[in-house]
Amino acid sequence: MQGPSPFLLVCDHFGRMLPQHLGDLGLSETDRNRHIAYDIGIAEVAEQLAAMLDAHLIAQRYSRLAIDCNRRPWGPASIAVLSETTEIPGNARISPRERDARRHEIFDPYHRCINDAIVRRIRERRPTVLVSLHSFTPVYCGVERPWHVGVLYRDGQILPQMLLTHLGQEGDLVVGDNEPYAVSDATDYTIPMHGEARGLIHSGIEIRQDLIGDAAGQQQWAERLARIFSRIEEDLARRRREQVSSIDIRRSQPARQSEVLEKQDWGRPKRRLRPPGQACGAAQGIDLRVDFWMWRSREDSNFRPTV
Repeated sequence: MQGPSPFLLVCDHFGRMLPQHLGDLGLSETDRNRHIAYDIGIAEVAEQLAAMLDAHLIAQRYSRLAIDCNRRPWGPASIAVLSETTEIPGNARISPRERDARRHEIFDPYHRCINDAIVRRIRERRPTVLVSLHSFTPVYCGVERPWHVGVLYRDGQILPQMLLTHLGQEGDLVVGDNEPYAVSDATDYTIPMHGEARGLIHSGIEIRQDLIGDAAGQQQWAERLARIFSRIEEDLARRRREQVSSIDIRRSQPARQSEVLEKQDWGRPKRRLRPPGQACGAAQGIDLRVDFWMWRSREDSNFRPTV
């Protein structure tokens, strides 16, 4: 599903399919339909949201039980032998060869698809805002989670802060700020690899599963997020116009040689070092005065992740 929207939606735990040769991994049908297998309700929300925004959606239809596409493939959480309190017999004592086969069959094509979509958008100079969609169980290991929705981030704070503001203004939500999870290298792969490493505007969103467990809740949340993202798109466009206007004013005034933007750099980000301890408001230390949407440099346009 593709469209002209600046939002690129990705869904790591969209589906619960298992490759035929893996069988049922030794799990009952009940366990294969629980939250340990996929993010309940997020598939329907993602599809409706993509249609409402006319946005590109990239979804992984294989279950996280086969291999988790939001974990580093070389890490211990990539192919879980225990999920919450449930043992996964089919994942116990698998060989390195079997592990590599799952990675090549499921993990690599998914992330290659995301990478190719971003590269294509960059080459076409299309605005790109990465949004990773997830859902979370209301109770995990016996602990209740009070949040209705969570906003997940680490370095990039532009989109997360906008989301926190707009979701807070809804008035009927308990909004988690990096709850029930926070982005980290240990628990995430998609945002660090495709959002942070590229310097794209990005955020993760987690919706509590009991709120999107039926068609009515799924439609309600898709409509809510579509409304919020439409407002955010307007905010981003306004901020970009203000930045371009600021650059125009600076260009019309006498400036020291070091302050003049070279013609060939117009519309491209200029990299600068970030002083120690300074928060990374512009991902990867990129100058926010230049092209708020794209944040791309010549060398980044050929970036390929190692997957």
